[in-house]
Amino acid sequence: MTRLLLIRHGETDWNTEGRYQGQSDVPLNATGREQAQQLAQALRGSALEAIYSSDLLRARETAEALARATGAPLHVDPRLREVGLGEWEGQLFSDIQQRYPDLLRRRREDPLNFAPPGGETVAALRSRLLSAVQDIISLHPGGRAALVSHGFALAVIKVSLNGHPIEQVWDLVPRNAQMEWLEVRSA
Repeated sequence: MTRLLLIRHGETDWNTEGRYQGQSDVPLNATGREQAQQLAQALRGSALEAIYSSDLLRARETAEALARATGAPLHVDPRLREVGLGEWEGQLFSDIQQRYPDLLRRRREDPLNFAPPGGETVAALRSRLLSAVQDIISLHPGGRAALVSHGFALAVIKVSLNGHPIEQVWDLVPRNAQMEWLEVRSA
């Protein structure tokens, strides 16, 4: 079994404001940088073989703190990005709820095939995430690697690797700076 440590990036201003981030390149805020340092201290001395991160700044900043603390090599992979939310990126959740109630309903009912205007389907997201995860597992059979990504992306990974229905994805989004070990059968 390969052990993957799934880590959501630290907090951003958009998290606190209630904005959809998607693939917008938003940096960590002061709280997020502190969370990254706390994660780094918690993992100091751990036996991580490598750290893999989304290329988006908020994940990369979190992963860089972990790499400095653990000495594990950092690999940046754009396949670990958050779902593309198109026109919804940068908008407040409350505004999306008011402007697009029918689209939000369709998204919850058929998450695999629905895409926000100009955005990405969960099926496409899942395909690129699982491609990255399989590559990581093949590079670390029986080992331990950290994967720093985004809330919805990590929920999709958990649902997919644990064989849960995709509709459960909404319940599995981790908090900022949350860590969770996942054991995956090595190929």
